[in-house]
Amino acid sequence: MNWTEQALDKLTEGAKNGRYDKYAEIMKQGTLDALRDFCRQNSEFAQAVVQGGSFEDCMKAVTKNCRTGISDLEAYRRAVQFYFPGAEVRFRMELDLCGGLQDGPSVMLNLADFW
Repeated sequence: MNWTEQALDKLTEGAKNGRYDKYAEIMKQGTLDALRDFCRQNSEFAQAVVQGGSFEDCMKAVTKNCRTGISDLEAYRRAVQFYFPGAEVRFRMELDLCGGLQDGPSVMLNLADFW
């Protein structure tokens, strides 16, 4: 089994079996999904997850001093740094005013209208 598979298994099991306070419970699924994606992106990070602490301890580090809340980006940064100190998470957002339309509005024709 490779590092990525091992990391995904470890994170999944940790999410199921850990004990989480109310803050960690709220952020757990999003953080888990982000960590899974990062493991798929980078095998060195996946190795760090396998060789690092538990997901439960990771979530404790994420929620430490979060008081009234933290952004998703900050939660993911804390989670990544729990397993790989010094690593950073970058986020990119784009505004699409056309709702994803590639070449402008589409037109649907009913060929029966031409008979």
